Amino acid sequence: MRDVTYPPIVVTAKAAFKALGQRIVMTGTEHVPREGGVLLAYNHIGYVDFVYGGLAANPSGRLVRFMAKRELFDHRWTGPLMRSLHHIEVDRGEGLTSFHTAVDYLRRGEAVGIFPEATISRAMELKEFKTGAVRIAAEAGVPLVPVIMWGTQRMMTKDHPRDFSRGKTIMLTVGEPMRPTGDDPVGDTARLKAQMSKMLVETIAAYPADEQPPGSWWVPASMGGTAPTLEEASRLDAEEKRERARRRAEKRAKKTKR
Repeated sequence: MRDVTYPPIVVTAKAAFKALGQRIVMTGTEHVPREGGVLLAYNHIGYVDFVYGGLAANPSGRLVRFMAKRELFDHRWTGPLMRSLHHIEVDRGEGLTSFHTAVDYLRRGEAVGIFPEATISRAMELKEFKTGAVRIAAEAGVPLVPVIMWGTQRMMTKDHPRDFSRGKTIMLTVGEPMRPTGDDPVGDTARLKAQMSKMLVETIAAYPADEQPPGSWWVPASMGGTAPTLEEASRLDAEEKRERARRRAEKRAKKTKR
């Protein structure tokens, strides 16, 4: 693919990280192949995960094409940018098109990024995984590489004010690749989640203690933090979904009255 926008954006992003005094700590990046199709599966904890997620493939000289919700492509400002970066539009109501697009990208040797949880985890733990990641990797015949991010939620996530103050550490842990065959997508998805859960615990434990005091809101309740439990987060997600549906209904009703 011809990339005019992506390389300068990577340079600009790295300059911004430096200006913010951020320490980027990455381990396991050798697991990302330097060529050929590869699907990277990320945990999802904040709104800037797309910005930092691509760093996992940077040492291998790869640009990651993220699968992202359609709303970003519909926006008047972010839409043209997302398309110029060759990211993949995902319609949550009809995912077949994005599935085939991702497979096509991978077969052409691209690196594609996916969030198996689909939405941000308020609990900061892994939510239930969709089977899309293992099915896409199996269909394309490419390795599935797990990636854990930590620290991005401190800048911008659900239910908390933005905080772009200086000096934060951002950690990315890249795990050993899986090779899904397509014979057991449910089992492969469970194995992917188990691998990423272990990586998440290890990454949180390795995070600088002085930046992560006991009771931190961005740490899972199961690890001594005050983030919502998975059950509480599920309830908040359901409330958010109902509220979005209500606003959409009101918007449609106003249009009908006109």
